[in-house]
Amino acid sequence: MIDLKEYHETEVSYLLAECMWPDNERILQELNKYKADDSRKLYGRFMNNELIGLIGLIHLSTKEVELKHIAIRTDYRRQGIGRDMINEYIMKNKINKMIAETHKDAVNFYRNIGFEIMSLGEKYPGVERFQCILHGE
Repeated sequence: MIDLKEYHETEVSYLLAECMWPDNERILQELNKYKADDSRKLYGRFMNNELIGLIGLIHLSTKEVELKHIAIRTDYRRQGIGRDMINEYIMKNKINKMIAETHKDAVNFYRNIGFEIMSLGEKYPGVERFQCILHGE
């Protein structure tokens, strides 16, 4: 995986829009947070010199991270790229715990790669959210 903090903003913004509300101002704010905050990490996966996936994380401690963003380009989904990126990050950084928050449509992705799932209830009107926890090494 490649560090995306200094990578082309347009390509990174496109993928961030896949996992965020696609509002250009909010996406730019997130990118700026990744660039300014050393506890935030943003990595990408490339294929044929094209950015096809990214993960964005916040280090809560040296061994615990929050998975803030994960996005795979539509034409590369369901190939294990997201799972591989998560597992690679956990292994390389000796992460003991990864947490994420998601919506109902993504719960099975997290469950299938070993995350424990817990409903947070209706966090926003009409929207149930879930906490996902993966214990590493």
